[in-house]
Amino acid sequence: MQNFLDRMSQLYYEGTPAISDAEFDLLADKHNYSKVGYTVTDAVKHAYQMYSLQKCFDINDAPLPVEECIATPKLDGAAVSLLYCDGNLVLALTRGDGLQGRDITDKMRQLVPTEINDTGLIQVTGEVVAPSSVPNSRNFASGSLGLNDLAEFKTRPLVFVAYDATPHQASNYACSLEILHKMGLNVVTRFKADAYPQDGIVYRIKSNMKYDALGHTSKHPRGAFALKEQVAGVETTLLDVVWQLGKSGVVSPVAILDPVVVGDATVSRATLHNIEYIRDLDLEIGCKVEVIRSGEIIPRIVRRLD
Repeated sequence: MQNFLDRMSQLYYEGTPAISDAEFDLLADKHNYSKVGYTVTDAVKHAYQMYSLQKCFDINDAPLPVEECIATPKLDGAAVSLLYCDGNLVLALTRGDGLQGRDITDKMRQLVPTEINDTGLIQVTGEVVAPSSVPNSRNFASGSLGLNDLAEFKTRPLVFVAYDATPHQASNYACSLEILHKMGLNVVTRFKADAYPQDGIVYRIKSNMKYDALGHTSKHPRGAFALKEQVAGVETTLLDVVWQLGKSGVVSPVAILDPVVVGDATVSRATLHNIEYIRDLDLEIGCKVEVIRSGEIIPRIVRRLD
């Protein structure tokens, strides 16, 4: 438990907390953990908060009028922000918790223009992706951003694709992305995404003025949503949740399930991504859950059934 709490403390100060403050305090008190602080140099705030997207599984239930939206592929990689000041790339961060992330400027300099034709301050947000031909391409992209060896990073088949910029570069979303494209950046409206992993379609209001007027919740912009495919799953029971340290150094929760056959495989474990995913699904030990095999490979819990 000492090592686990050390890691949770490290992730918090790096800007990628895996558990809430209350949960950390509870565990620290129970196990007499008193070590405070973790020395890091790359926990940096985003100039503008990075939000996640609300999800929709049926276009008939769309939270926005789709005829007023632009649809783009939802690339499945690692979200990143780029900060340009007077045309120069000065900072690149992982998404982290949306408020602050880890400094990856040295790596992103290998993937994006270090200079663009712009004055002032602009934050470009987008996705670092690896080809679908790479095994576990999403984890590959995310893990690559955590590499310490820059020479190794340069060998990785990675691409950055922009999907937004703050402040807006034009009154229309598509025009904003076109301006980013002319600056030398890959943009999602032009990117040939067939060879890259995708997990849905993003619908975003065309008018940037209307997008801003709709505002945000604490987590999502109201002017965009992700349409996700609802794959038929199999019912089973959540027996336990354990925390697992991945090769990239990220600690993530894993569901222990009553074994069940999904497709052509027996599944007894499933990814839970992070603590927020557990809260969003309202999961509890002993509850009934629906499990799918994401991409026909990775088992994942998609909802609670009872």
